[in-house]
Amino acid sequence: MAGNNNQGQQRIFILKSNLSSSAFCVSAVKHMDVYVVLLGAVLLPDLALSLKGGCLTGRGQKSFPSQETAMKECHLYSDASCCFANFTEELVSPVTKVENTKWDVCQQLSDRCETYMKRVECFYQCSPQAAHWMNPSYTAGFLNVPICVNFCDSWYDACKDDLTCAKNWLTDFKWDNDGNHCQHDCVPYSKMYTDGTDMCQSMWGPSFSPSSSEGRCLRMDDQDDTVLSHILCPSSSSKSAASDQEEPCHQSSLILDEISPDQEIWDSLLVSSLFAIVSKLAKWTEYVAYLAG
Repeated sequence: MAGNNNQGQQRIFILKSNLSSSAFCVSAVKHMDVYVVLLGAVLLPDLALSLKGGCLTGRGQKSFPSQETAMKECHLYSDASCCFANFTEELVSPVTKVENTKWDVCQQLSDRCETYMKRVECFYQCSPQAAHWMNPSYTAGFLNVPICVNFCDSWYDACKDDLTCAKNWLTDFKWDNDGNHCQHDCVPYSKMYTDGTDMCQSMWGPSFSPSSSEGRCLRMDDQDDTVLSHILCPSSSSKSAASDQEEPCHQSSLILDEISPDQEIWDSLLVSSLFAIVSKLAKWTEYVAYLAG
């Protein structure tokens, strides 16, 4: 992938590929007569990690997802789970407490409500997809996960007659070594929350962002893997000139883009690449240690 020496152009060819719903870039950089190939150190760790996915950094979560064959719940994620099988024992009905959070702080949840709470908890604890929305300020949690409004509505409908004393379960309880305690009266979900959207936006703080864009939001079910590829691919013109429907978001398996940066951009890219090499080598070292362990 050489540039035009006669014209003395400086070019960067960026090869984009879609592998397991993730985008990878391989850059071959030419500056003057020097070729710098930043493939191994920058790409290899991400390529290897992508095969297993990623995990949040919660206390009981793995560094990398792996198969769990003895899960009591959260079976959706058994092939590549960020939680250990023993965690799912806490989700066996009737659920009273998950880690340090009491679900029955007002009363035992109804079966329907508990089912939806489990789906959300399984996604948070066990799904390798959750790390795509890792909260940079709190890497054990996620931020603005696009959750389908119709899922929120179904969740709300399932729990509307159950009782809660906190609108935001992260901040509105009183916490001590024994877990969460009510600071306000217990009221029905239907009184605490206006509707499903309000509940999804409020219960876990900024963790979820309700979306009515079908095919671009999650429902914590077996369709999420397919939907994920649409959510994560680069946005393009989402509207067709002849239709109000969103066009499917596709990524070509092989797209070759050509960019001709000036000296300032070159210097910036080179510095960024050097930092990337250091970062990726550290990640690769961690991954090799994980495999060896």
